[in-house]
Amino acid sequence: MAKVEKVESRAYRVIVVGGHTRNIGKTQLVCDLIAALPDANFVAGKITQFGHGVCAQNGEFCGCAPDDHTSAFDWESDATSGTDSARFLQAGARRSFWLRTKQGFLAEGLPLLRESLGLLADEHASEAINLIVESNSLLQFLKPGAYLAVLDPQKQDFKPSAQSLLDRADAFVLRHAFDAQSHAWPQISTRLLQNKPAFLQKESQPIPVALLNFVRSVLTNSPASRI
Repeated sequence: MAKVEKVESRAYRVIVVGGHTRNIGKTQLVCDLIAALPDANFVAGKITQFGHGVCAQNGEFCGCAPDDHTSAFDWESDATSGTDSARFLQAGARRSFWLRTKQGFLAEGLPLLRESLGLLADEHASEAINLIVESNSLLQFLKPGAYLAVLDPQKQDFKPSAQSLLDRADAFVLRHAFDAQSHAWPQISTRLLQNKPAFLQKESQPIPVALLNFVRSVLTNSPASRI
């Protein structure tokens, strides 16, 4: 089998963590899951899109944009660098990466991710790789084992891109309790929010046991997600 075909044929167990707006603890949830499930031996990553000199993750210039290309991929090597990918290492991830792409160019960045994960898989050919990624946009290109959508009913902002993916969520992680009578998102179906598993975890609180069991059950499935 040719090298490219071999890389593209690989399947992974993938958990995707996204959310409806900024600063609702998406990165923290990834860290919490890594720390709480050491046996998963997660490879963790973050996908950041930028445009007009502004990082799509935090709304401010952060210098993450590649200078010469539409995308850039880096394995994190310093757990003290202060980046979110460094936080993943501190939480216990076996490896951690950061993929940055221009807005609308994630498809061009995926070969970098595919090749890098393929090389890692070659080094550990006898074991399946459990991948946890902070991203909404990755859902446009793969079906993960589970998509966890972090929601904070006290924050009104709901990005249209996140809204379009909400029905694909396998479970919601709520930063505050949801009140069907007075929730902040009139454009979002209350029925949708009520018809899927939801776990209340306020920021700084431990992960609920039920959420851990949910993720553990996903990790018992055969690797099926292809990048």
